[in-house]
Amino acid sequence: MIIIKSSSEIQLMREAGQIVAKTHEALKKFIRPGITTKELDEIAEETIRKLNAIPSFKGYSGYPASICASVNEEVVHGIPGNRVLKEGDIISIDVGAFYKGYHGDAAKTYPVGQISDEDKKLIEVTRSSFYEGIKFAKVGYRLSDISYAIQSYVEANGFSVVRDFVGHGIGSDLHEDPQIPNYGPQGKGVRLQEGMVLAIEPMVNAGSYHVKILKDGWTSVTVDGKKSAHYEHTIAITGDEPLILTSL
Repeated sequence: MIIIKSSSEIQLMREAGQIVAKTHEALKKFIRPGITTKELDEIAEETIRKLNAIPSFKGYSGYPASICASVNEEVVHGIPGNRVLKEGDIISIDVGAFYKGYHGDAAKTYPVGQISDEDKKLIEVTRSSFYEGIKFAKVGYRLSDISYAIQSYVEANGFSVVRDFVGHGIGSDLHEDPQIPNYGPQGKGVRLQEGMVLAIEPMVNAGSYHVKILKDGWTSVTVDGKKSAHYEHTIAITGDEPLILTSL
């Protein structure tokens, strides 16, 4: 069931979203060669808690950390640990915060030092595909209009869209209906209504879209070992343009 949010609920979700955005800003200052993903996780948790929120991911279905930190060929759900970031890596960081009863959720892929032109393109196409998708995040469009726009843009730029993981509704629960694939035909799924709040999150691979899960039960990697990027914001459907809740 899709839960429609009131304007006051959306305002609370915006407050949660601002905490997520501030956490990304804090992390960005520390992403450089030599830092470990565990150190980034500690910075994120400290930031979230200082802002009187709770990390959404820690303990969720047993997940052991406050952020997901996915490096290079890791797609999503990378568990922070002793991995040291190196010059030329890319890292996707997914942050969630729970505040006053509601979640915010956003992910970005960051360069570590100087990266290749191909990796720059992967990150930029992933980011831009989100904005192509939300052109259709308006009342009257159908859910898959967003999906189709994302897939079309990504594939036109020579990359592939991950099939195994999708965006989702969000609110008092981190994952609510509906599921939002980043691929598919136009004109399918529910019609978008004012008050829907969605986490739209293209995950884009440089090679094949096929992924596999590592033995830790969480970390998803590309089957072909090529790099992957991730871009996500929590948005609200309004009577006009979509409202991005997780940007400053």
